[in-house]
Amino acid sequence: MNTPAYAEIGITTNFSFLRGGSDPRAYVHQASILGIPVIGIADHNTLAGVVRAYKELDNDKVLHKPKLLIGARIVFIDGTPDILVYPRDRAAYGRLCQLLTRGKRGDDVTRIEKGECRLTLSDLLAFSEGQLLVLTLPHRFEPAQALDVLAKLKATRAEGVWLAASLVYRGDDRRRLARLDDLATTAKVQLLATNEVLYHDPARRPLQDVLTCIREKTTIEAVGRKLEANAERFLKTPREMSRLFRDFPDAIAETMRFANKIDFSLDQLRYQYPDEPVPPGKTAQGHLEDLTWAGVDKYFAGKIDDKLRATLKKELALIAELKYAHYFLTVHDIVHYARSQNILCQGRGSAANSAVCYVLGITSVDPTKVDLLFERFISKERLEPPDIDVDFEHSRREEVMQYVYRRYGRHRAAIIATIIHYRPRSAIRDVGKALGLTEDVTAALADTVWGSWGSGLNDMQVKQAGLDPQNPMINLAVELATELIEFPRHLSQHVGGYVLTQDRLDTYVPIGNAAMDDRTFIEWDKDDVDALNMMKVDVLALGMLTCIRKCFDLIADHKGERWVLASVPQDDPKVYDMLCDGESLGVFQVESRAQMNMLPRLKPRTFYDLVIEVAIVRPGPIQGDMVHPYLRRRNGQEKVNYPSPSPEHGPADELYKVLHKTKGVPLFQEQAMRIAIEAAKFTSEEANGLRRSMATFRNVGTIGQYEEKLIGNMVARGYDPNFARSCFDQIKGFGSYGFPESHAASFAQLVYISSWLKYHHPDAFCCGLLNSQPMGFYAPAQIVGDARKNGVEVRDIDVSYSFAQNTLEQGSGKYRAVRLGFRQIDGFHWLDEDEERLKHSQLSFRGDASASSPESITTIGSMDSGLAPRGAPRNDGGALDWADRIVAARNRRPFTSLEDFARDTGLPKRALILLADADAFRSLGLDRREALWQVRRLPDDVPLPLFEAATAREQPDEHAKPLPLMPRPEQVVADYQTIRLSLKGHPMEFLREMFSRERAVACKDVNHQNERRRVRCAGVVLVRQRPGSASGVVFMTLEDETGIANVVVWPKIMEQYRKEVMGARLILVEGYIQSSPEKVTHLIAQRMVDRSHDLIGLANDALTRRHPVPSGAALIEPLNDDRRDHADAPAQKIRHPRNVRILPPSRDFH
Repeated sequence: MNTPAYAEIGITTNFSFLRGGSDPRAYVHQASILGIPVIGIADHNTLAGVVRAYKELDNDKVLHKPKLLIGARIVFIDGTPDILVYPRDRAAYGRLCQLLTRGKRGDDVTRIEKGECRLTLSDLLAFSEGQLLVLTLPHRFEPAQALDVLAKLKATRAEGVWLAASLVYRGDDRRRLARLDDLATTAKVQLLATNEVLYHDPARRPLQDVLTCIREKTTIEAVGRKLEANAERFLKTPREMSRLFRDFPDAIAETMRFANKIDFSLDQLRYQYPDEPVPPGKTAQGHLEDLTWAGVDKYFAGKIDDKLRATLKKELALIAELKYAHYFLTVHDIVHYARSQNILCQGRGSAANSAVCYVLGITSVDPTKVDLLFERFISKERLEPPDIDVDFEHSRREEVMQYVYRRYGRHRAAIIATIIHYRPRSAIRDVGKALGLTEDVTAALADTVWGSWGSGLNDMQVKQAGLDPQNPMINLAVELATELIEFPRHLSQHVGGYVLTQDRLDTYVPIGNAAMDDRTFIEWDKDDVDALNMMKVDVLALGMLTCIRKCFDLIADHKGERWVLASVPQDDPKVYDMLCDGESLGVFQVESRAQMNMLPRLKPRTFYDLVIEVAIVRPGPIQGDMVHPYLRRRNGQEKVNYPSPSPEHGPADELYKVLHKTKGVPLFQEQAMRIAIEAAKFTSEEANGLRRSMATFRNVGTIGQYEEKLIGNMVARGYDPNFARSCFDQIKGFGSYGFPESHAASFAQLVYISSWLKYHHPDAFCCGLLNSQPMGFYAPAQIVGDARKNGVEVRDIDVSYSFAQNTLEQGSGKYRAVRLGFRQIDGFHWLDEDEERLKHSQLSFRGDASASSPESITTIGSMDSGLAPRGAPRNDGGALDWADRIVAARNRRPFTSLEDFARDTGLPKRALILLADADAFRSLGLDRREALWQVRRLPDDVPLPLFEAATAREQPDEHAKPLPLMPRPEQVVADYQTIRLSLKGHPMEFLREMFSRERAVACKDVNHQNERRRVRCAGVVLVRQRPGSASGVVFMTLEDETGIANVVVWPKIMEQYRKEVMGARLILVEGYIQSSPEKVTHLIAQRMVDRSHDLIGLANDALTRRHPVPSGAALIEPLNDDRRDHADAPAQKIRHPRNVRILPPSRDFH
């Protein structure tokens, strides 16, 4: 007897967040294996996972490809039972997307919060035309309600209505199915069998239980009947489903009749890019060509050589053939808008390979100075849409984003999604809670994880957490957490990628609200959009552009010089001298320790050297072992030669054109592609596949499929096998993270400009960096320290002189002095000038006439302080700009006392405490302790001057005895706690004597030790790096009062001292010196001790603490890791790494 065909309808994937236990792709593979002809995905109020399943059908490993039905399970807020909705055709699919959009966005009256979908049955009825509707009922249901819902569904223009029949496996299924069958007969609808699948394989049941506990915020012990009663909710074979429904065979047969009614597939989506407005009588292509030749006049005064003219004509012809003119006009318009608002921007990525993009002003890579590979950007063979990435100032990017929304409308424009996945730390925390592990245990396990990526925990990490890996509950937690890694947790918005459409975007994909009030985003991510050939425009943010613009503004305001990106003088030898010395703190892209170490070795002297500098410290060149050969050849230590095939297979100079600029060593993605084509004779299709596999980091697995062919073809043609292997290893490295030459060239422009600013205007550069935080590798303390080292005076925050932003003042030396601003005070209310500009532009756009004037902001008082401006109305003062109040009051008259200041500004008492704690009242003759004392004496809620005489009579004269000055160590620590830096000293100054007794040298002295010398060094941890290209090596940057030291931690030492490496804020390291010929010195760690408790001691009584001196005098005596040697040190509670309160956290990069 033949087994009836069966379609599994109503599958829940892990895109029903915290409900489904399997990825959509797993269902496709399992259906293929089990012989299921049709599967229907129906996630809870979402279509987020459907593209993954759709694309997986193209996987060659899926031998028997099931038909995929696209639908959604609609979960209502009005008590209606869940309904499965499957669109019959393209038009019905559009209505389903609009239904979900309504639930996720709301209407003009009600805005739905991010992550919610609020739908009622009436909403579904309004969008029911062309839908196949399946009512699902819970274990216990009310027949009357079910009949009512079915009647309403049948009264619509739906394609059909069914009643789902599923087993609950609780002993009463026969009776339940009979009741459902009777109900279907009464309602005159068909019964439809389904297993209401939650995971593809029964082994996933424990994970699905844990997901339920996470969703319900409970534990396995307490969750009760919210769990499935058994492990039956998996994908079953048609034979098994027929057996289970043997008494109701029509319910099985109906699944195929249901499936055959559906003609819709995602390949029916016909994406159309929006038409851009063009001048009358012009086509989009004609208008683009006019703009292109106008750009030639602008950038080259109309004088270009035949090569560039031919390049432009070739690009324009290909753009016309592929009909991409509207796309280029869009990006040109967005860039034009930004420039009209004085917002710095610059294109990057593969678009920098386009001469058209350069003359349109989109990119900044001059095609006359860099060889362009336009095919890297647009190719007729690839049939993929172009992808232009444009960076804007990060503080003003939102203005550009809102312009895009206004121009196209929210029904035609939205940001693409980013899927937030479970990472090792979040997985172990959530699983631990679900299993009932204590917070201390889950924190201990999570704290052994470095960074965001990884495949799970090993036994060594469990032991380092002080736990037993053989403990069954610990073992289960680790096992389930490992399964959970890479599961989607929720949707967020992409960093700036927009999808634009000619018709309604919400007929392609549901649109929801972001957490920000004025942002909306679709449910599909970048890969989904690419898979469906939808074009996107990337409006990205770059902190360095903000910094540069603020520097330019400061230079114009204080020095009268006006600069733009294009006018900065090029090829300044003094700028290159600075870089050759490794002086690049704060400089774009070359401020990491690895880049700082590379600069003296590479010795950049030209712009193209900077292009190489940006690209060379990347996984591609490093893993391909290309770095050292390039440096040896550059420095004349190795002959430059160009690998070649045997004579019968090609000319000896086959790769000369590809590799001559990099001395025969491939460093860029474009070179890797060209080698594949020229040396391995890849077809265009194969080269495109290779390019795609390099297109995104963490995609190394897909690169491996090209290994045998690339290496084999090259060796067969006579290339050296070692060179062929190195080329592939480099390509594999690009799969982790690598730069195309065009991208490196775009970034090199900003490397040079930021270096020029640092050398010629260190005062403005320091100020601009501080005003652009957070960004870059280094914290404000290091930025200020570097500026002071270079001759810039930096002045403390003061209520009589500071503004919200850090500013420049007349200095006593060569440069202006930097005055620290109120923004440096943690918790202090201030409004960034860019945020204020955006707020007012949005109010203006909305026609809101109620925006407060600056005068109203700065004169309203506060009930909280009890000290209002004379004659001013009172206000709670909570969200108003405290910094603006201070400046406005100061402009009216100078402050003479703290009470005078409080009265005139009307600041709440908490603001006064923050200012006092930041030592900002020095100009009023008050140090930190005295100011804090006076602030605390002020009344909390009694207004002055009405009761000031009475209050004064009640309070004793507390000025009779002057308060003792706060010791300098406490001052320094207090500075770090409040403003994240100190101009009064460095915490290590006060620990120097103690560490000297322990034979620890200063950081500065590490750089002057002999090779292989054993050394101890203690310092505050500034930066921790564990790059993927470094095979588990950790690089640490330590700082003390003398400078910085570079520490290298090899993997074995990392595992031995994982807790110290990850958690220490102050660390003592013993190891040996390793130096390069370029005088780059590293301390190779062998032993490490967490000394963070010594920082805590500084705040209490730094000068009276005592520490035992090591018993031996020899410098090479091993450190004693036994914490008993520091009996007075407080116990180090297990907690999140770097959570030491005394100093701001280190900046860690993975």
